[in-house]
Amino acid sequence: MSAIVSGLQWFVNLGASVMLPILLFIFALILRIKPSKAFKAGLMVGIGFIGLNLVISLLTKNLGPASHAMVRNFGMHLGTIDIGWPAASAIAYGTVLGSLAIPVGVITNVVLLLLGLTQTLDVDVWNYWHIAFTGSLVYAVSHSFSLGIFTMIVHVMVIYLLADISAPYIQKQYGLDGISFPQGASAPGYVLALPLNWLMDLIPGINKIKLTPKTIQKRMGIFGDSGVMGLLIGIVIGILAKYSVTKTLQLSVSTAAVLVLMPRMVSLLMEGLTPISEGANELVKKHFPGRNLYIGMDSALAVGNETVLSASLLLVPITLLIAVILPGNHVLPFGDLATIPYMIAIMAAVFRGDIFRTLVGGIVDIILSLYIASWVAPLVTASAKAANFSLQGNTSISVLSDGGVWTTWVVVGLGKIMTWGGIGLIGVVTLALMIWYNKFHKKNQAKKTEPAA
Repeated sequence: MSAIVSGLQWFVNLGASVMLPILLFIFALILRIKPSKAFKAGLMVGIGFIGLNLVISLLTKNLGPASHAMVRNFGMHLGTIDIGWPAASAIAYGTVLGSLAIPVGVITNVVLLLLGLTQTLDVDVWNYWHIAFTGSLVYAVSHSFSLGIFTMIVHVMVIYLLADISAPYIQKQYGLDGISFPQGASAPGYVLALPLNWLMDLIPGINKIKLTPKTIQKRMGIFGDSGVMGLLIGIVIGILAKYSVTKTLQLSVSTAAVLVLMPRMVSLLMEGLTPISEGANELVKKHFPGRNLYIGMDSALAVGNETVLSASLLLVPITLLIAVILPGNHVLPFGDLATIPYMIAIMAAVFRGDIFRTLVGGIVDIILSLYIASWVAPLVTASAKAANFSLQGNTSISVLSDGGVWTTWVVVGLGKIMTWGGIGLIGVVTLALMIWYNKFHKKNQAKKTEPAA
């Protein structure tokens, strides 16, 4: 058993840029894609991820110090540090329970696919750290290893359900045919965006505001260009950070580069994913007539979208301001400021690429995330210690993305109060919704699209 766990841990530690190409290559061979074509497809996905990481590193390298400077300027005194998703994923996978998240997620996915209860074939196994995270938190409050495993099963079911339902929005808005986003930090945003979009449709005046990248560029000319918008946003952040003219200009050009380069990196990812997605759909049509299959991927595929990036950059100073004035908040946003694009990726799709609505939805999401991240901080700190992370003194840590998402609050909250009964309740409700959506809703939708006799 220990050898298997060690092997899994080694494979996970390879990182998404190495692990995903290997898995996709194997998957492509299973789909009977030519070895040369399968190899190139996997390699392009790996290159795309490295490119994305380089661009995100460019953003965090420049945005991190600016955020620190803004913190000092606004005089923030918050006791819990947002450590960001990279550290959170290391904590999640750093325990024996967390290292079992990948086999738990894969087996659950296969069973649900065979039963016809999900359309998502999740190849993004790196992101099973999201269920490892909640499983570890529930284990921290219950001290039950088996309940931690059960939590991971139920949580990944919730993620697959949300990925299936949100997939049509993603494909329409981002042009990602056959793709869904079963990512724990992104998928829950769909549930927040739906009522907010409905509400904004009802409010006079608000429902007339249309701020898509195309409309902005049409009205503002060169100032609506993504690169120029990045330049202007960088200048604003530099001013708030009280940077010198030189540092402000350097920051502004870097943010402009991010807005221009990110879509290029996403196109490399899609170049590798396209043949695999097509092969998977052909296999499904052959063996499961009438079923469509989504390839589950990281929401990084959407962060290159102009709406997502523009709203995210605007949300950075807004998030810091909210953290200061929000009563009851204890979390200092830092590590996950660069993760905001992932948090709002699906929300932007529901808002049909409208920057104004995405900004409003992002603000609501940030407020909820700060409260939930403050509540879950003691459990994240305890889990970090269990994973042998050295924390100095009484340091309190949390995560704005996964620690603040509403699914963490529901899963961990019910797991803490009702233990098996609470997690079981979530599982029963999720299973019922899966049956309704995949067995009844889909059939009714198909009947509506059939031509009249």
